[in-house]
Amino acid sequence: MSGTGGGRRAGVLGSPIAHSLSPVLHRAAYARLGLDGWTYDRFEVDEETLPGFVGKLGPEWAGLSLTMPLKRAVIPLLDEISETAASVETVNTVVFTEDGRRVGDNTDIPGMVAALRERGIEQVDSAAVLGAGATASSALAALARVCTGEVVAYVRSAARAAEMRQWGERLGLDVRTADWADAAQALRAPLVIATTPAGTTDALAAAVPERPATLFDVLYDPWPTDLAARWSAYGGAVVSGLDLLVHQAVLQVEQMTGRSPAPLDAMRKAGEHALAGR
Repeated sequence: MSGTGGGRRAGVLGSPIAHSLSPVLHRAAYARLGLDGWTYDRFEVDEETLPGFVGKLGPEWAGLSLTMPLKRAVIPLLDEISETAASVETVNTVVFTEDGRRVGDNTDIPGMVAALRERGIEQVDSAAVLGAGATASSALAALARVCTGEVVAYVRSAARAAEMRQWGERLGLDVRTADWADAAQALRAPLVIATTPAGTTDALAAAVPERPATLFDVLYDPWPTDLAARWSAYGGAVVSGLDLLVHQAVLQVEQMTGRSPAPLDAMRKAGEHALAGR
């Protein structure tokens, strides 16, 4: 779906959505790519209102970004989803094709891999995941591409533990689960991916080892988290939620506009500027 001008539309849907940085990133890309007629807005949409919203979209729409709680709710509304999205039953990107079909993809997974590679992390022999939500399943799918050994997932309930082991089996990844009470042990892994809501890992900051390896914390606001701040202070490498957000948005822009490469640096700078102003 390429072309300059022409009034194409895209946007991000979710609830709550007011703090989404996606418009800042996508608009920065459009400006750099010279797509003057393109707009990208945020829309407060929940699971109940999603079918009606998607059903009313006209031919001017190029694509949608989806955040919580819509990443699974959107799947029945689509004509097709990619293998990547199907692997975790989670869609964060919808592209409208020229023949009117709705195609779903998941750019969080390759976005995580790209964010790690940007920091020189191509492969690890083991890893730990903190949390067990939708982002954690995407983290497991990313680890299936970079981790050669065991992944330990630290979770709060037996049901979540079973779910994470099932995802591991499905993704061909060796996943072992452990109780959240032992989460401090996770911090000694070569790669730790924190997928929990704001504040959840604050108590773990005191347990950061003297020589930490790499932390990938998917949060970006507020930033840094207590865990990320302590990790950096001890000399460990930190990949942030903004890194993930930018890399997955780069892939969305390329899919929705048909223009490649999307301007990674311009998008990151726009995101950093927006966060600094909050």
